[in-house]
Amino acid sequence: MNAHIQVRDYLLYDPPVIYGHTPLSEATELLCRHHLTGLPVVDEHKKLIGFLSEQDCIQKLLGSSYHCDFDVLASDVMRKEVLTASPSESIITLAESMQNNKPKIYPVVEDGRLIGVIGRTQILTALREQLKARQVPV
Repeated sequence: MNAHIQVRDYLLYDPPVIYGHTPLSEATELLCRHHLTGLPVVDEHKKLIGFLSEQDCIQKLLGSSYHCDFDVLASDVMRKEVLTASPSESIITLAESMQNNKPKIYPVVEDGRLIGVIGRTQILTALREQLKARQVPV
C-alpha cells in the first residue's frame, strides 16, 4: 500500500454543516437527506466546535419524544471533543486509527477551520484503488 496517499486526495470538500443554534429536527433532516452518519458543527468562521452523529440524535430524540422536549439544539447534543483528521495525514494512518476508534466520519481541519469530512467509504475507496493499481493482469 502507498503510505503517501493523503486524506486531501479523498475527502469530501464543503460538506453540509450545522451551527450550535441549529434545531435538532433540521440537523436530522440534513443527515437523512445527505445520507451521512454525522455532521460537523461550526461557528460563523467555519471553525469546528463540535460534531453531531446519528447515534447522538437517536438517543436524544428517543428521550425528547418521551419527555415532549422538542426545542433541542445541536449544541445540546453535539460532542465537543472531536476526533479530526488533517488533509496531509496518510490515508493508511487514518484507516489504522479507525480500527481503534469508532467514528465513521472525521471532520478534516486545516489551520483550525473545517475544510471537509472523510469517512469509511472514502477510506475504502482509497484502499480499493490502491489495491487495483497494484494488481498484475494475468
